[in-house]
Amino acid sequence: MPSALHVELVTASQHESLVELLLELHAYYDAGPPMPREAVRSYLDDCLLAPDSPLRLGVAADHDGRVVGLAAIMLTWSLVEHAPHRRRQCWLKELYVLSSCRSQGVGRALMTWVARHAVDNGCARIDWPVNASNARGIAFYESLGARPVDERRSYRLAGPAMRALAGS
Repeated sequence: MPSALHVELVTASQHESLVELLLELHAYYDAGPPMPREAVRSYLDDCLLAPDSPLRLGVAADHDGRVVGLAAIMLTWSLVEHAPHRRRQCWLKELYVLSSCRSQGVGRALMTWVARHAVDNGCARIDWPVNASNARGIAFYESLGARPVDERRSYRLAGPAMRALAGS
């Protein structure tokens, strides 16, 4: 693990370093042209960290304050679990660690922070998606004690199909 790793909600002093991580994240998921740094910074400020954003961004920072990992979470309410001890839930939208810092404990530190944040906010569980082809990520999550939810599937409605449904 990088020495003196610290995990917390992102602070203003970490924004530039977080932009670097988001640029790598974009390249990891999208084989298209690189995103302009200014566009990523604007997206961070105007969307991800906007006052009305449902996201909370937890970051792992090294001893120099450089962001080396990110956990994007949302706290939500269950529509079916009404018991007070089960109704609050945490949704992990993204967990990402810089490629140069993987297998050093950063992911575990972030997931520990997510679990602590969820417990501190009265959440009964944490749910998240993972690409079926991400064997390394699946093994990591299972090493933490997570188990797959076999009775669920993920669906997506986008592009022309979404516009067609919206227009009907």
